[in-house]
Amino acid sequence: MTAAAPTVVWLRAAILLFVAQVTCEYGMVRVVSETGGPKGKDYCILYNPQWAHLPHDLGKALRDWTASMLCSPSDLPAKGFSNQIPLVMRGNCTFYEKVRLAQGSGARGLLIVSKETLVPPGGNKTQYEEIGIPVALLSHKDMVDIFKSFGRAVRAALHAPNEPLLDYNMVVIFIMAVGTVALGGYWAGSRDVRKRYMKHKRDDGPEKQEDEAVDVTPVMTCVFVVMCCSMLVLLYYFYDHLVYVIIGIFCLASSTGLYSCLSPLVQRLPFGKCRVPDNNLPYFHKRPQVRMLLLALFCVAVSVVWGVFRNEDQWAWILQDALGIAFCLYMLKTIRLPTFKACTLLLLVLFVYDVFFVFITPFLTKSGNSIMVEVATGPTDSATHEKLPMVLKVPRLNTSPLALCDRPFSLLGFGDILVPGLLVAYCHRFDIQVQSSRIYFVACTIAYGIGLLVTFMALALMQRGQPALLYLVPCTLTTSGALALWRRELGMFWTGSGFAVNTSLL
Repeated sequence: MTAAAPTVVWLRAAILLFVAQVTCEYGMVRVVSETGGPKGKDYCILYNPQWAHLPHDLGKALRDWTASMLCSPSDLPAKGFSNQIPLVMRGNCTFYEKVRLAQGSGARGLLIVSKETLVPPGGNKTQYEEIGIPVALLSHKDMVDIFKSFGRAVRAALHAPNEPLLDYNMVVIFIMAVGTVALGGYWAGSRDVRKRYMKHKRDDGPEKQEDEAVDVTPVMTCVFVVMCCSMLVLLYYFYDHLVYVIIGIFCLASSTGLYSCLSPLVQRLPFGKCRVPDNNLPYFHKRPQVRMLLLALFCVAVSVVWGVFRNEDQWAWILQDALGIAFCLYMLKTIRLPTFKACTLLLLVLFVYDVFFVFITPFLTKSGNSIMVEVATGPTDSATHEKLPMVLKVPRLNTSPLALCDRPFSLLGFGDILVPGLLVAYCHRFDIQVQSSRIYFVACTIAYGIGLLVTFMALALMQRGQPALLYLVPCTLTTSGALALWRRELGMFWTGSGFAVNTSLL
């Protein structure tokens, strides 16, 4: 492996550590035709429950009053809005002024139509106490669709169905995450130990360099964390400019990961063993096998297809998850923590990093939002509306307003798989070294699963984005360290029991 390879590997890893689970004050407006036309339809609204709770009946007429901004009494119709829900355009005055005028004229609710990004209609405590009707924002696109589909004679109800604490897709995410950590840790540990026992065998084949791993040193850990912080801050301020760079890096890295995962399987096939003829072309002069060339083309094609259709919510997430899992497996195989001391240092530093950027940065930003969550989910004011691909994403399986409001996915960052997975891989290598029947590997994998369950419970209880490493790091480090102490192997476990490389650096 070239001297620059460790830097490249850590640059790829630096974009992984993002957490994403966000809740918003979303609701629905159910629209039906008064003339018995098309079947009713739901539209997304964004509301502030501090004004008033949303009703649930369909007995209030929806009145189109979007020609007015509703900022002064002169904007009111002569007969008022008796028992109606007027639609008015956003702008020229505060939300409070609009809803106060609507309530004074007999309206039973207020929908404010916005051509901009939807934001919760805010106010202060005194204003909240004065207003007794619900107020919500509706996108201009949805308003046009309402009157195009149902005409002007419509009835509507604003309502906010109860959200389930956890969606069933969390089960899918849990299985993918724990499965990736277990498979990656097992593969990385077995491969590393197998290579150690086969050192005496000479291998000048073209695949030799692919088998080399990057051993993490304290200096590399510090550089990696600085890269993570710098990249996160740059993405926060220059998201629209850098998001395409990250997408490009993901396409390249994920195709490499997919190739790395599939090549052992392809090499077992009984056909395609012939090699390309002698030539002087880059890479091809090594005369790779035809089947490996076809595999490389396939992996690039999968990555390109995802890149082109990445915003197709119906199916592109499947490709993204497959590429992401392959990438995580590749990284777990490539990056190696040679001692438990190195594991502890890396996990604790990233533990602090995760907590700081999720819980502390809201006090430092003007918007009051977490830098981590803003970057992972995409800024609300982003002109590109692109999302970072460094997450596992699964669409919501429960019926929910969130499915209408452009937040149909639950997410888990790759960093929450990769970072604990490196410890799981170390545990497996140590198991083989001391012949302990994989007790460390199994215990650490179970601890990771428990930590992930605790993360999901915290998400359900707090209803806000959670730094998963806050729960995963203590679970995995404490379990593996306590097990080593109980087995009286803590000294060997801490130093790597003789199979560590460059232990003098640690």
